[in-house]
Amino acid sequence: MTLEQLHALFIEHPTICTDTRKITPGCLFFALKGPNFNGNAFAKDALEKGAAYAIIDEEEYKTSDRFVLCEDVLKTLQDLATYHRNQSKAKVVSLTGSNGKTTTKELIHAVISQKYRTIATKGNLNNHIGVPLTLLSIKEDIEMAIVEMGANHMGEIAMLSKIAQPDFGYITNFGKAHLEGFGSLEGVIKGKSELYDYLIAHDKFVFMNADDRVQQEKLAPYIKKIGFSTTDHQFYTITFKEANPYVILEAEGTQIKTQLIGRYNFPNCCAAILMGKYFNVPLGDIKTAIESYQPQNNRSQIISKNGHEIVLDAYNANPTSMKAALENFSLMDAKNKTLIIGDMFELGETAAEEHQVLADFTQKLGFDNVLLVGENFFRTQTVAKKFKTFEDLKDYFLKNPVEKGTFLIKGSRGMALERILDIL
Repeated sequence: MTLEQLHALFIEHPTICTDTRKITPGCLFFALKGPNFNGNAFAKDALEKGAAYAIIDEEEYKTSDRFVLCEDVLKTLQDLATYHRNQSKAKVVSLTGSNGKTTTKELIHAVISQKYRTIATKGNLNNHIGVPLTLLSIKEDIEMAIVEMGANHMGEIAMLSKIAQPDFGYITNFGKAHLEGFGSLEGVIKGKSELYDYLIAHDKFVFMNADDRVQQEKLAPYIKKIGFSTTDHQFYTITFKEANPYVILEAEGTQIKTQLIGRYNFPNCCAAILMGKYFNVPLGDIKTAIESYQPQNNRSQIISKNGHEIVLDAYNANPTSMKAALENFSLMDAKNKTLIIGDMFELGETAAEEHQVLADFTQKLGFDNVLLVGENFFRTQTVAKKFKTFEDLKDYFLKNPVEKGTFLIKGSRGMALERILDIL
Protein backbone atom coordinates (compact mmCIF):
# COMPACT_ATOMS: atom_id res chain seq x y z
CA MET A 1 0.00 0.00 0.00
CA THR A 2 1.37 3.39 -1.00
CA LEU A 3 1.49 6.36 1.38
CA GLU A 4 -1.22 8.04 -0.68
CA GLN A 5 -3.46 4.97 -0.37
CA LEU A 6 -2.81 4.77 3.37
CA HIS A 7 -3.75 8.43 3.69
CA ALA A 8 -7.01 7.78 1.85
CA LEU A 9 -7.67 4.98 4.36
CA PHE A 10 -6.90 7.40 7.20
CA ILE A 11 -9.36 9.97 5.81
CA GLU A 12 -12.03 7.26 6.00
CA HIS A 13 -10.92 6.25 9.51
CA PRO A 14 -9.40 9.43 11.00
CA THR A 15 -8.66 8.13 14.49
CA ILE A 16 -5.26 6.67 15.36
CA CYS A 17 -4.76 4.22 18.22
CA THR A 18 -1.46 2.78 19.43
CA ASP A 19 -2.75 1.10 22.60
CA THR A 20 -5.25 -1.78 22.54
CA ARG A 21 -6.61 -0.58 25.90
CA LYS A 22 -7.83 2.60 24.17
CA ILE A 23 -9.30 1.21 20.96
CA THR A 24 -12.23 3.17 19.54
CA PRO A 25 -14.60 1.76 16.90
CA GLY A 26 -13.33 2.24 13.35
CA CYS A 27 -9.84 3.47 14.28
CA LEU A 28 -6.52 2.62 12.65
CA PHE A 29 -4.26 0.65 15.01
CA PHE A 30 -0.53 1.25 14.55
CA ALA A 31 1.42 -1.68 15.99
CA LEU A 32 4.34 0.23 17.47
CA LYS A 33 7.21 -1.53 19.23
CA GLY A 34 8.94 -0.68 22.49
CA PRO A 35 11.77 -2.08 24.61
CA ASN A 36 9.39 -4.49 26.33
CA PHE A 37 6.56 -5.02 23.85
CA ASN A 38 5.80 -5.81 20.22
CA GLY A 39 2.65 -4.12 18.96
CA ASN A 40 2.33 -6.66 16.16
CA ALA A 41 1.36 -9.25 18.75
CA PHE A 42 -1.60 -7.10 19.79
CA ALA A 43 -2.88 -6.30 16.28
CA LYS A 44 -5.41 -9.15 16.19
CA ASP A 45 -6.77 -8.04 19.56
CA ALA A 46 -7.09 -4.46 18.27
CA LEU A 47 -9.23 -5.61 15.34
CA GLU A 48 -11.40 -7.73 17.61
CA LYS A 49 -11.99 -4.69 19.81
CA GLY A 50 -13.24 -2.63 16.89
CA ALA A 51 -10.28 -1.21 14.98
CA ALA A 52 -10.94 -0.98 11.23
CA TYR A 53 -7.38 -1.84 10.20
CA ALA A 54 -4.10 -2.70 11.87
CA ILE A 55 -0.81 -1.41 10.46
CA ILE A 56 1.92 -4.00 11.14
CA ASP A 57 5.51 -4.65 10.04
CA GLU A 58 5.89 -8.38 10.66
CA GLU A 59 4.36 -10.56 7.94
CA GLU A 60 3.61 -13.52 10.21
CA TYR A 61 0.82 -11.50 11.89
CA LYS A 62 -0.98 -10.70 8.61
CA THR A 63 -3.96 -13.07 8.49
CA SER A 64 -6.46 -10.96 6.52
CA ASP A 65 -6.80 -7.86 4.36
CA ARG A 66 -7.50 -5.81 7.49
CA PHE A 67 -3.80 -6.07 8.34
CA VAL A 68 -1.75 -3.47 6.42
CA LEU A 69 1.84 -4.63 6.12
CA CYS A 70 4.59 -2.00 5.94
CA GLU A 71 8.36 -1.97 6.39
CA ASP A 72 8.43 -0.03 9.68
CA VAL A 73 5.30 0.98 11.62
CA LEU A 74 6.88 3.96 13.40
CA LYS A 75 8.35 5.44 10.22
CA THR A 76 5.05 4.84 8.42
CA LEU A 77 3.20 6.74 11.17
CA GLN A 78 5.69 9.61 10.86
CA ASP A 79 5.56 9.66 7.06
CA LEU A 80 1.75 9.58 7.13
CA ALA A 81 1.75 12.54 9.53
CA THR A 82 4.01 14.59 7.25
CA TYR A 83 1.91 13.68 4.20
CA HIS A 84 -1.28 14.69 6.03
CA ARG A 85 0.32 17.90 7.25
CA ASN A 86 1.15 18.80 3.64
CA GLN A 87 -2.39 18.05 2.47
CA SER A 88 -3.72 20.46 5.10
CA LYS A 89 -4.09 24.22 4.68
CA ALA A 90 -3.12 24.72 8.34
CA LYS A 91 -0.05 26.76 9.22
CA VAL A 92 2.22 24.99 11.72
CA VAL A 93 3.90 26.77 14.63
CA SER A 94 6.51 24.58 16.35
CA LEU A 95 8.13 25.34 19.67
CA THR A 96 10.78 23.74 21.82
CA GLY A 97 13.05 24.78 24.70
CA SER A 98 14.32 23.61 28.06
CA ASN A 99 11.57 25.06 30.25
CA GLY A 100 8.04 26.35 29.82
CA LYS A 101 7.21 24.58 26.55
CA THR A 102 3.81 23.23 27.54
CA THR A 103 2.63 26.39 29.32
CA THR A 104 3.77 28.51 26.37
CA LYS A 105 2.08 26.17 23.92
CA GLU A 106 -1.19 26.41 25.83
CA LEU A 107 -0.97 30.21 26.04
CA ILE A 108 -0.29 30.47 22.30
CA HIS A 109 -3.22 28.15 21.63
CA ALA A 110 -5.49 30.25 23.86
CA VAL A 111 -4.50 33.45 22.06
CA ILE A 112 -4.48 32.20 18.46
CA SER A 113 -7.79 30.36 18.85
CA GLN A 114 -9.45 33.72 19.57
CA LYS A 115 -9.35 34.29 15.80
CA TYR A 116 -8.45 31.02 14.06
CA ARG A 117 -9.61 27.41 14.22
CA THR A 118 -6.63 25.99 16.07
CA ILE A 119 -5.36 22.69 17.47
CA ALA A 120 -2.38 22.13 19.74
CA THR A 121 -0.33 19.26 21.14
CA LYS A 122 -2.32 17.50 23.85
CA GLY A 123 -0.54 17.50 27.20
CA ASN A 124 3.15 16.96 26.53
CA LEU A 125 2.85 14.44 23.66
CA ASN A 126 5.89 16.06 22.08
CA ASN A 127 8.17 13.21 21.02
CA HIS A 128 8.69 11.05 17.90
CA ILE A 129 5.23 9.54 18.41
CA GLY A 130 3.39 12.49 19.93
CA VAL A 131 4.31 14.95 17.18
CA PRO A 132 2.95 12.70 14.39
CA LEU A 133 -0.25 12.11 16.39
CA THR A 134 -0.69 15.89 16.77
CA LEU A 135 -0.25 16.43 13.04
CA LEU A 136 -2.74 13.67 12.28
CA SER A 137 -5.32 15.44 14.49
CA ILE A 138 -5.44 18.36 12.02
CA LYS A 139 -8.97 18.31 10.58
CA GLU A 140 -9.98 19.86 7.27
CA ASP A 141 -11.22 23.13 8.83
CA ILE A 142 -8.14 23.75 11.01
CA GLU A 143 -6.21 26.92 10.20
CA MET A 144 -3.38 26.80 12.78
CA ALA A 145 -1.56 23.95 14.52
CA ILE A 146 0.63 24.58 17.57
CA VAL A 147 3.13 21.71 17.80
CA GLU A 148 5.31 21.23 20.87
CA MET A 149 8.60 19.40 20.34
CA GLY A 150 10.64 17.87 23.16
CA ALA A 151 14.10 16.33 23.07
CA ASN A 152 16.63 14.72 25.40
CA HIS A 153 19.42 14.08 22.90
CA MET A 154 21.07 15.55 19.83
CA GLY A 155 19.32 15.17 16.49
CA GLU A 156 15.84 14.75 17.94
CA ILE A 157 14.59 18.28 17.20
CA ALA A 158 16.02 18.00 13.68
CA MET A 159 14.02 14.81 13.16
CA LEU A 160 10.81 16.31 14.59
CA SER A 161 11.24 19.43 12.46
CA LYS A 162 11.52 17.26 9.37
CA ILE A 163 8.27 15.52 10.33
CA ALA A 164 6.30 18.66 11.27
CA GLN A 165 7.80 20.98 8.63
CA PRO A 166 6.86 24.12 10.60
CA ASP A 167 6.07 27.45 8.99
CA PHE A 168 6.98 29.29 12.21
CA GLY A 169 9.09 28.44 15.24
CA TYR A 170 9.94 29.58 18.75
CA ILE A 171 12.42 28.41 21.39
CA THR A 172 11.41 29.26 24.96
CA ASN A 173 14.93 29.17 26.44
CA PHE A 174 18.11 27.14 26.84
CA GLY A 175 18.66 25.62 30.28
CA LYS A 176 20.28 22.76 32.15
CA ALA A 177 17.79 20.07 31.17
CA HIS A 178 18.48 16.51 29.95
CA LEU A 179 22.21 16.97 30.48
CA GLU A 180 22.59 13.19 30.47
CA GLY A 181 21.64 13.15 26.79
CA PHE A 182 23.00 16.52 25.65
CA GLY A 183 26.21 16.37 27.68
CA SER A 184 26.39 20.04 28.64
CA LEU A 185 24.59 23.37 28.41
CA GLU A 186 26.41 23.94 25.11
CA GLY A 187 24.96 20.62 23.94
CA VAL A 188 21.47 21.75 24.97
CA ILE A 189 21.87 24.98 22.98
CA LYS A 190 23.07 23.09 19.92
CA GLY A 191 20.32 20.46 20.19
CA LYS A 192 17.44 22.88 20.70
CA SER A 193 18.79 25.18 17.97
CA GLU A 194 18.13 22.43 15.44
CA LEU A 195 14.71 24.10 15.16
CA TYR A 196 16.45 27.32 14.08
CA ASP A 197 18.56 25.30 11.63
CA TYR A 198 15.42 23.92 9.98
CA LEU A 199 13.57 27.26 9.87
CA ILE A 200 16.56 29.14 8.45
CA ALA A 201 17.36 26.44 5.88
CA HIS A 202 13.76 26.54 4.63
CA ASP A 203 13.38 30.34 4.80
CA LYS A 204 10.67 30.15 7.47
CA PHE A 205 9.70 32.67 10.15
CA VAL A 206 11.17 32.82 13.67
CA PHE A 207 9.70 34.32 16.85
CA MET A 208 12.28 35.21 19.49
CA ASN A 209 12.87 36.51 22.99
CA ALA A 210 15.14 39.45 22.13
CA ASP A 211 16.27 39.68 25.77
CA ASP A 212 17.82 36.22 25.54
CA ARG A 213 21.50 36.62 24.66
CA VAL A 214 21.77 33.17 23.05
CA GLN A 215 18.75 33.80 20.83
CA GLN A 216 20.12 37.18 19.81
CA GLU A 217 23.45 35.63 18.80
CA LYS A 218 21.92 32.65 16.99
CA LEU A 219 19.51 34.78 14.97
CA ALA A 220 21.62 37.92 14.42
CA PRO A 221 22.21 37.35 10.67
CA TYR A 222 18.68 36.09 9.95
CA ILE A 223 16.12 38.54 8.59
CA LYS A 224 12.76 36.69 8.87
CA LYS A 225 12.27 37.16 12.60
CA ILE A 226 10.25 39.19 15.09
CA GLY A 227 10.89 39.47 18.80
CA PHE A 228 9.68 40.83 22.12
CA SER A 229 11.76 42.73 24.65
CA THR A 230 11.42 44.58 27.92
CA THR A 231 14.07 47.16 27.03
CA ASP A 232 14.90 47.19 23.31
CA HIS A 233 12.28 49.27 21.49
CA GLN A 234 13.22 47.99 18.05
CA PHE A 235 11.29 44.89 19.14
CA TYR A 236 7.73 44.59 20.46
CA THR A 237 7.98 46.03 23.98
CA ILE A 238 6.21 44.35 26.89
CA THR A 239 6.65 45.60 30.45
CA PHE A 240 6.91 43.32 33.47
CA LYS A 241 4.96 44.75 36.41
CA GLU A 242 5.05 42.16 39.19
CA ALA A 243 4.75 38.51 40.17
CA ASN A 244 3.46 38.50 43.74
CA PRO A 245 2.41 35.83 43.23
CA TYR A 246 0.66 36.29 39.87
CA VAL A 247 2.36 37.74 36.81
CA ILE A 248 1.09 41.16 35.77
CA LEU A 249 2.41 42.77 32.59
CA GLU A 250 1.65 45.62 30.24
CA ALA A 251 1.54 45.81 26.44
CA GLU A 252 0.66 48.97 24.50
CA GLY A 253 -0.67 50.55 27.70
CA THR A 254 -2.96 47.59 28.35
CA GLN A 255 -2.44 45.77 31.65
CA ILE A 256 -2.81 42.00 31.64
CA LYS A 257 -3.31 40.20 34.96
CA THR A 258 -2.52 36.52 34.55
CA GLN A 259 -3.29 33.51 36.72
CA LEU A 260 0.32 32.35 36.37
CA ILE A 261 2.81 32.60 39.23
CA GLY A 262 6.52 33.29 38.89
CA ARG A 263 8.46 35.78 36.84
CA TYR A 264 9.70 32.77 34.83
CA ASN A 265 6.23 32.69 33.25
CA PHE A 266 6.54 36.28 32.01
CA PRO A 267 8.39 35.41 28.75
CA ASN A 268 5.90 32.58 28.15
CA CYS A 269 3.10 35.16 28.18
CA CYS A 270 5.16 37.52 26.02
CA ALA A 271 5.61 34.86 23.33
CA ALA A 272 1.86 34.31 23.15
CA ILE A 273 1.21 38.06 22.97
CA LEU A 274 3.83 38.50 20.23
CA MET A 275 2.32 35.73 18.11
CA GLY A 276 -1.17 37.09 18.68
CA LYS A 277 -0.03 40.49 17.41
CA TYR A 278 1.73 38.94 14.41
CA PHE A 279 -1.39 36.97 13.45
CA ASN A 280 -3.61 40.05 13.89
CA VAL A 281 -5.50 38.94 16.98
CA PRO A 282 -6.94 42.11 18.60
CA LEU A 283 -5.11 43.09 21.80
CA GLY A 284 -8.37 42.94 23.75
CA ASP A 285 -8.82 39.30 22.71
CA ILE A 286 -5.18 38.54 23.58
CA LYS A 287 -5.78 40.00 27.05
CA THR A 288 -8.94 37.91 27.48
CA ALA A 289 -7.17 34.71 26.43
CA ILE A 290 -4.18 35.15 28.74
CA GLU A 291 -6.18 36.35 31.73
CA SER A 292 -8.53 33.36 31.36
CA TYR A 293 -5.78 30.76 31.18
CA GLN A 294 -5.44 28.63 34.32
CA PRO A 295 -2.42 26.32 34.79
CA GLN A 296 -3.15 22.65 35.42
CA ASN A 297 -1.38 19.30 35.68
CA ASN A 298 0.87 20.26 38.62
CA ARG A 299 2.37 23.20 36.73
CA SER A 300 2.69 26.38 38.83
CA GLN A 301 -0.69 25.86 40.46
CA ILE A 302 -1.70 27.59 43.67
CA ILE A 303 -3.82 25.35 45.86
CA SER A 304 -5.44 26.13 49.21
CA LYS A 305 -5.72 23.04 51.41
CA ASN A 306 -6.39 22.71 55.15
CA GLY A 307 -5.20 26.24 55.81
CA HIS A 308 -2.04 25.84 53.72
CA GLU A 309 -1.22 27.81 50.58
CA ILE A 310 0.60 25.47 48.21
CA VAL A 311 2.56 26.35 45.10
CA LEU A 312 2.42 23.04 43.25
CA ASP A 313 5.04 22.89 40.50
CA ALA A 314 5.70 19.17 40.61
CA TYR A 315 5.30 18.27 36.95
CA ASN A 316 9.03 18.38 36.25
CA ALA A 317 12.31 19.97 37.28
CA ASN A 318 15.85 20.67 36.13
CA PRO A 319 18.57 22.94 37.57
CA THR A 320 17.42 25.99 35.59
CA SER A 321 13.69 25.69 36.32
CA MET A 322 14.39 24.77 39.95
CA LYS A 323 16.53 27.86 40.52
CA ALA A 324 13.87 30.10 38.94
CA ALA A 325 11.14 28.57 41.11
CA LEU A 326 13.20 28.98 44.29
CA GLU A 327 14.00 32.61 43.51
CA ASN A 328 10.36 33.35 42.83
CA PHE A 329 9.24 31.60 46.03
CA SER A 330 11.76 33.60 48.05
CA LEU A 331 10.23 36.84 46.72
CA MET A 332 6.64 35.88 47.52
CA ASP A 333 5.05 37.92 50.28
CA ALA A 334 4.17 35.03 52.60
CA LYS A 335 4.95 33.79 56.09
CA ASN A 336 6.20 30.42 57.34
CA LYS A 337 7.53 29.17 54.01
CA THR A 338 8.28 25.49 53.62
CA LEU A 339 10.25 24.21 50.66
CA ILE A 340 9.77 20.58 49.54
CA ILE A 341 11.98 19.78 46.56
CA GLY A 342 12.70 16.42 44.99
CA ASP A 343 15.46 14.96 42.86
CA MET A 344 16.10 16.18 39.33
CA PHE A 345 16.49 13.36 36.79
CA GLU A 346 18.48 12.90 33.55
CA LEU A 347 21.49 14.92 34.71
CA GLY A 348 24.06 12.18 34.10
CA GLU A 349 27.53 12.82 35.49
CA THR A 350 26.53 16.32 36.67
CA ALA A 351 23.82 15.03 39.04
CA ALA A 352 25.85 15.20 42.28
CA GLU A 353 27.20 18.68 41.52
CA GLU A 354 23.85 20.14 40.43
CA HIS A 355 22.00 18.80 43.48
CA GLN A 356 24.66 20.21 45.80
CA VAL A 357 24.41 23.60 44.08
CA LEU A 358 20.64 23.60 44.64
CA ALA A 359 20.99 22.49 48.27
CA ASP A 360 23.44 25.37 48.87
CA PHE A 361 21.10 27.77 47.06
CA THR A 362 18.19 26.94 49.40
CA GLN A 363 20.39 27.87 52.36
CA LYS A 364 21.45 31.12 50.70
CA LEU A 365 17.82 32.14 50.20
CA GLY A 366 17.06 31.52 53.88
CA PHE A 367 13.77 29.64 53.78
CA ASP A 368 12.06 28.85 57.10
CA ASN A 369 11.95 25.11 56.49
CA VAL A 370 13.67 23.07 53.74
CA LEU A 371 12.90 19.42 53.03
CA LEU A 372 14.96 17.63 50.35
CA VAL A 373 13.66 14.36 48.92
CA GLY A 374 15.39 11.67 46.86
CA GLU A 375 18.66 9.78 46.65
CA ASN A 376 20.59 12.62 44.99
CA PHE A 377 19.55 15.25 47.51
CA PHE A 378 20.11 12.74 50.33
CA ARG A 379 23.81 12.63 49.39
CA THR A 380 24.27 16.42 49.58
CA GLN A 381 26.07 18.22 52.40
CA THR A 382 23.47 20.53 53.92
CA VAL A 383 21.76 21.59 57.15
CA ALA A 384 18.36 21.01 55.52
CA LYS A 385 16.25 17.99 56.40
CA LYS A 386 16.92 15.15 53.95
CA PHE A 387 14.78 12.14 53.07
CA LYS A 388 16.02 9.32 50.88
CA THR A 389 12.55 8.28 49.73
CA PHE A 390 9.06 9.72 49.55
CA GLU A 391 7.98 7.20 52.19
CA ASP A 392 10.55 8.67 54.58
CA LEU A 393 9.11 12.12 53.95
CA LYS A 394 5.60 10.81 54.49
CA ASP A 395 6.59 9.25 57.84
CA TYR A 396 8.13 12.57 58.90
CA PHE A 397 4.91 14.47 58.21
CA LEU A 398 2.79 11.88 60.02
CA LYS A 399 4.96 12.25 63.11
CA ASN A 400 5.49 16.02 62.79
CA PRO A 401 2.31 17.83 61.71
CA VAL A 402 3.28 21.08 60.05
CA GLU A 403 2.07 24.54 60.96
CA LYS A 404 -0.17 26.38 58.56
CA GLY A 405 1.97 28.17 56.02
CA THR A 406 3.04 28.46 52.39
CA PHE A 407 4.65 25.56 50.55
CA LEU A 408 6.57 25.18 47.31
CA ILE A 409 6.51 21.60 46.01
CA LYS A 410 8.79 20.91 43.03
CA GLY A 411 10.65 17.93 41.61
CA SER A 412 11.08 15.78 38.53
CA ARG A 413 8.07 13.83 37.22
CA GLY A 414 9.41 10.55 38.54
CA MET A 415 9.31 11.89 42.11
CA ALA A 416 5.51 12.45 41.91
CA LEU A 417 5.67 14.95 44.77
CA GLU A 418 2.03 15.92 44.27
CA ARG A 419 1.34 12.91 46.54
CA ILE A 420 2.24 15.18 49.44
CA LEU A 421 -1.13 16.93 49.04
CA ASP A 422 -2.84 13.88 50.56
CA ILE A 423 -0.66 14.21 53.66
CA LEU A 424 -0.74 17.94 54.33
